Amino acid sequence: MAFTLKISEKAPDFTLPATDGKVYSLSDFNERVIVVFFTCNHCPYVIGSDEVTRSTVEKYAPKGVRFIGINSNSPNTYEEDSFPNMVKRMEEHRFPWLYLHDATQEIALKYGALRTPHFYVFDENRKLIYTGRAIDNPRESSKSTVNDLENALDDYLAGKEVAVKVTNPIGCNVKWEGQHKHWMPADACDLI
Repeated sequence: MAFTLKISEKAPDFTLPATDGKVYSLSDFNERVIVVFFTCNHCPYVIGSDEVTRSTVEKYAPKGVRFIGINSNSPNTYEEDSFPNMVKRMEEHRFPWLYLHDATQEIALKYGALRTPHFYVFDENRKLIYTGRAIDNPRESSKSTVNDLENALDDYLAGKEVAVKVTNPIGCNVKWEGQHKHWMPADACDLI
């Protein structure tokens, strides 16, 4: 089995607390399309592309697309990634997505999250139709020339086959508990 979910695999279930004080499971969402993305508070690639992500969420939410951010980073690597700091960040920025906390990192492992940010798009049957990056330059989004996430959503919502199903996510690696900040699991590798 590959580290990261493969196209057409089912979305792994989760039950995680959110910054809004509620607990959510995958079954709580009935939107046509679900975008699960692994993110965090401190990563310059996340921070550099947050407003592009906001724009994408605002563009596609009315079309039946739900965005769910998950932070799996160990706060022992970066205190900024702690749950209280997640709450603070959402209060400060008012991002239009749910922000869930994967304290055990179990969900990051189930999805095979490689980097922050790393996006997974699931259809109405919760089968994976796209995974990878949103844009090609998340650290400096003003220099970005392609939005692979929006292209995949456009294809799917138009009833077409997603042209580009897999890209390599660009960002910081997930900060795994008890590991060096640049460590990645041995079976984690580029997707393409």
